[in-house]
Amino acid sequence: MKTIICTLCFLCATAVAFSQSAGVLSSDAQPLAIDGHAQHASEHAMAQESSLLSTSSYSYAKGEVPLAELGSLEYQTPLGDVARAYRKERADNVFPKAVKVLEK
Repeated sequence: MKTIICTLCFLCATAVAFSQSAGVLSSDAQPLAIDGHAQHASEHAMAQESSLLSTSSYSYAKGEVPLAELGSLEYQTPLGDVARAYRKERADNVFPKAVKVLEK
């Protein structure tokens, strides 16, 4: 078993050494060449205006909305108050404890 592991490690180390010394890419710096584009931006007439709204007319209004018209937010009990109430119920033994029954 030891010989198989040693042979495998030796083969892997040899493969890594050969892969690092392979001359696939040259290490010489080469300048970056960017191809030119035949099309470029130019000045021309703009297209006819078109509405993004389908067939509805656009309307807007100015002013303030009374707070009563916006409705009220739903009151949510803070989590700390819920935890205190739960702890108080547990301390007061509001919930009956389970009875253990041993059967032989």
